[in-house]
Amino acid sequence: MLPQEFIRAKRDGKPLDPAEIAAFIGGFEGERVTEGQVAAFAMAVFFNGLARDETVALTLAMRDSGDVLDWSGIGRPIVDKHSTGGVGDNVSLMLAPIVAACGGAVPMISGRGLGHTGGTLDKMESIPGYSVTPDNALFRKVTDEIGCAIIGQTGRLAPADKRFYGIRDVTATVESIPLITASILSKKLAAGLQGLVLDVKSGSGAFMGTEAEARALAESLVAVANGAGLKTTALLTGMDEALASDAGNAVEVRNAVRFLTGEHRDPRLQAVTLTLAGEMLALVGLAESREEGLAKATTALSDGRAAEIFGRMVHALGGPSDFVEKMDAHLPKAELVRDIVADEGGVIAAVDTRALGLAVVALGGGRTRPQDPVDHAVGLTRIAGLGTELSKGDVICSVHARSDADFEKAEAFVRGAYRFGAAPTERPAVIARFEA
Repeated sequence: MLPQEFIRAKRDGKPLDPAEIAAFIGGFEGERVTEGQVAAFAMAVFFNGLARDETVALTLAMRDSGDVLDWSGIGRPIVDKHSTGGVGDNVSLMLAPIVAACGGAVPMISGRGLGHTGGTLDKMESIPGYSVTPDNALFRKVTDEIGCAIIGQTGRLAPADKRFYGIRDVTATVESIPLITASILSKKLAAGLQGLVLDVKSGSGAFMGTEAEARALAESLVAVANGAGLKTTALLTGMDEALASDAGNAVEVRNAVRFLTGEHRDPRLQAVTLTLAGEMLALVGLAESREEGLAKATTALSDGRAAEIFGRMVHALGGPSDFVEKMDAHLPKAELVRDIVADEGGVIAAVDTRALGLAVVALGGGRTRPQDPVDHAVGLTRIAGLGTELSKGDVICSVHARSDADFEKAEAFVRGAYRFGAAPTERPAVIARFEA
């Protein structure tokens, strides 16, 4: 297979043979396929797309570029979820232990934040001592004995995707549904899952801005995953406002622990978390239906089993043994906590959720480049949501910052994010079920 002829075929809109796709991706190793050729192929796909079978072949080839985890011998079904990201989306922290409490095994391989979206790994690294890079033996042991482990991607898991994405990122070819699909699913397939539930978001804080775009991505992901042999379903969820009332790293961990213990549960966050859990349990046969799965997940949350499992997972991966009971003694805190208040009364009619995420980045709690460090202590709490009626002087949100200057930068983003109206507005549904 000559890389240039392979690229020419896709440039001219001709179908690609699965064996040729595998050979092209195999050429990433040792750079037998050059960076320029990868970029040219990405651009050809950007304009001409890929058929479903071609996307399946690309996904499998990227999966097979590295290790594929083997969970044989573990007496639990292996299931996970993937979210397309947003602001205040700490669902993974509660979802993994809830599903584990119901008999599932959740080897959750997560990512870091980039741009305005938060990253699960950055949140978990707020916990002193917690290791997001355990060796495979410990990862397997924790998943087997406790039921869940939230860690980061190793260098040997779908390494072709890492190279491919890096080139797409600098060649304006990220926004291609087939390439997004292959990127997401190659890593999930390499994780050795038996079931996957996707949380595809739309709205002002989501990667896919409209529900139509989110539906198109969900359709592609579900079709390709099932075509590659992984049982997969999807939910469409809204990101027209922050999902939790807190956004940042340590502040979202604190929110998650309060959720698990029942101290405080944001209603929209609870709806998404429990619906995803019910979907996961039904998908791998731990419940007869979504409704039964939802009921089991709700019980595991309310009776404290999920909180106990979260605490055990944290300790098994190096964190404090009393983290759930004494999280405030362990989590980092910002020096300055100051409220942003409404200058006048009104009803919150719209929120630019992306701007809220950028406020966290301005505080140092996010990154614009993968190599940037993050400040785990900073963030936003008590974030007011759509439809909230505020009087002059009421709190829009609280800012956790390191300095007055950082507070002022975040305040500018927050004030620019909110639009007020005179009359109450209907809050949009947070879940729009997707049917493939």
